[in-house]
Amino acid sequence: MPTPAEAVRTYILAKDGNRPFLMRQAFSEDIALEMVVKTDAISFPNTASGLNAVEEILVRRFGVEYENIYTFCLSRPSETDRARFQCHWLVGMSAKASGQPLRVGCGRYDWHFNEHGKVVRLVITIEVMKVLSGAELDGVMRWLSSLPYPWCSPSQALLSFPPQNDLREVEAYLKQAQ
Repeated sequence: MPTPAEAVRTYILAKDGNRPFLMRQAFSEDIALEMVVKTDAISFPNTASGLNAVEEILVRRFGVEYENIYTFCLSRPSETDRARFQCHWLVGMSAKASGQPLRVGCGRYDWHFNEHGKVVRLVITIEVMKVLSGAELDGVMRWLSSLPYPWCSPSQALLSFPPQNDLREVEAYLKQAQ
């Protein structure tokens, strides 16, 4: 039976590494996904039900469009979070196709677990998503790849935060999440 921390970590490894088979270790067959997107910089369906549909949205389609994906949970679940865990997150990724080469965003996860430790409901809120030019790719990826993965506190992320003006909203979100 996975712990909440193991289920969350497995999901992040599945999504970031384009490994849909890992989703079965973390999510129940009847997983319910809700997406709350508060930005026009990225789009997702509002809901999905069932493991196959959630895998398709969060891993397969995501892996077709993006690479160099780094997702960080800005806090770690404790043993008291067996039924529910909420945390802020930070993500950075580059697009595989030309056009909008780099995205950095943040928001909240709201995880609900069953008695077997698997995720039965996940609400992903995307609060901020910034699109940056390819010229900023190296600096942002160096920053993201230097952070402790997949658990990183907001203060750790802010220590070496890149100086791009386009990321001020992300920086403000991380400061608020501390």
